[in-house]
Amino acid sequence: MRILFHSFIFSVAAVLMAAATASAAQPSAQSILENRCGACHEKTADGYARIKDIRKTPEGWDMSILRMKQWHGVEIPPGERAILVKYLADTQGLAPAETAPWRYIFERTPNVVEDKTNRKRYEMCGRCHSLARPSVQRRDEDEWRKLANTHLGQFVTAEYQALARDREWWRIARDEMPVELAKAFPFNTPEWTAWKAHKKADLSGSWAVSGERPGTGRYAGTAQIKRSGPDRYTITYALTYADGQRLVGISEANVFTGYEWRGTGRLGDENINEVYALSEDGQTLAGRWFLSNADEIGGRFTARRIGAGALVSAVEPPYLRAGESATVRIYGANLATGAVRLGKGVKVKIVKRSDTLVVVRAKAGKRALGRHAVSVGAAQADGGLVVYDKIDHLRVEPPFAIARLGGGTLHPVTAQFDAVAYLNGPDGAANTDDDIRLGAMPATWSVANFDATAERLKDTDFAGRMQPNGLFVPALAGPNPARPFHTNNAGNMKVTAEVRDGKQTLHGDGQLIVTVQRWNNPPLR
Repeated sequence: MRILFHSFIFSVAAVLMAAATASAAQPSAQSILENRCGACHEKTADGYARIKDIRKTPEGWDMSILRMKQWHGVEIPPGERAILVKYLADTQGLAPAETAPWRYIFERTPNVVEDKTNRKRYEMCGRCHSLARPSVQRRDEDEWRKLANTHLGQFVTAEYQALARDREWWRIARDEMPVELAKAFPFNTPEWTAWKAHKKADLSGSWAVSGERPGTGRYAGTAQIKRSGPDRYTITYALTYADGQRLVGISEANVFTGYEWRGTGRLGDENINEVYALSEDGQTLAGRWFLSNADEIGGRFTARRIGAGALVSAVEPPYLRAGESATVRIYGANLATGAVRLGKGVKVKIVKRSDTLVVVRAKAGKRALGRHAVSVGAAQADGGLVVYDKIDHLRVEPPFAIARLGGGTLHPVTAQFDAVAYLNGPDGAANTDDDIRLGAMPATWSVANFDATAERLKDTDFAGRMQPNGLFVPALAGPNPARPFHTNNAGNMKVTAEVRDGKQTLHGDGQLIVTVQRWNNPPLR
């Protein structure tokens, strides 16, 4: 089984990008289907059996092709594999509306807590993999039933692994789940029908970028996208972090299904992968980039297409204390002219301005508390600035995180925390729906043993170390003779952030579990 696990630990980005170097001499997708797939999948009038009855994302199709090699010994060279993934994702993919609730699984967003209100689906699917994994494919009832049979045939201990001896597991899997999944995720949908008729957008041009990297801060700038072939692009970045650090980068990308951007490149001195989605109107590209060798480390990304009019893409900082003066930077495009306003009660003095940046000195009056629109000429960012008098409460985000020990061939999986300041909102109560998020603040970080068991095992002495920017780096794995009971270097810890705000000091707490290594790390977990 170790061989099977390691074979899944591959860079799907490399496969998805391989089509970018495909030459005209390579075979067509149709010939690959016939020569590589046709021996087992019967050709019919509307395609190849089983293949034609499923819709998946690029990662899903790539996993299916790899599975054919693992289970049946099918050999498909990387170049052909990339061509096949591109063709299947384009012709039998998912529409933007169908992937929208589950994009965290493509973007490798760490520490997502999934919605488990559908207990049966969680107990039948979510005990072995994420709930997102079955949710980003589409089948009819018959195909969902075949998938249940495949699970039992290939994984004969599935019932035991799913802790399912407390129910009629096979009857539910065979009779109930195919009906439920076919209703929730059917093969034929109005969204897919409409998307197939959608005209592909050309992404070439200038874009205004904004985003945030946890532990490092917010950033803004521009991106230039150039077409390098059919559905292939090169993107160059010129970004500035809130602390003034400048960052340049370049990457190459394939676009699947008309909107799924998958790129690889460098940002600063780091190798990155990009998973973005183009909006249906072709005006916004949004998602997450992450380090190629540590996907838990990365940043949120939004790019807005620059047109003829003014555009406000980011305001830094996005908050201003009432009664104080501060420098505020407004990023965007076509900002060289037009009145600059930060809302009623906020005085503005322009320090410098260009097409992409306006720098002002701003001072908010005592009565200007709340959200303000930021405008430059006709361009406006609603709620782009929050005026406050004091921070009401502090949250550690994420509130619950998992890190994994390193060692051997695997690097530690770190956990990044931010100390995020909030206002209580109109109801005056903390942790309610109307709370106003100010943003991440500089903090002092510490960890403590979470409970009596952690105290007895001295988890904080062995599980790893917290860095000044809120990044927890786990220790190495393996039984440790220095620990009580020679246990592994796992741990259960309370994470605390301390932030100074004027005369007050605020604290926020979260929980961190440091656990064992993950050996099976597929593109869709």
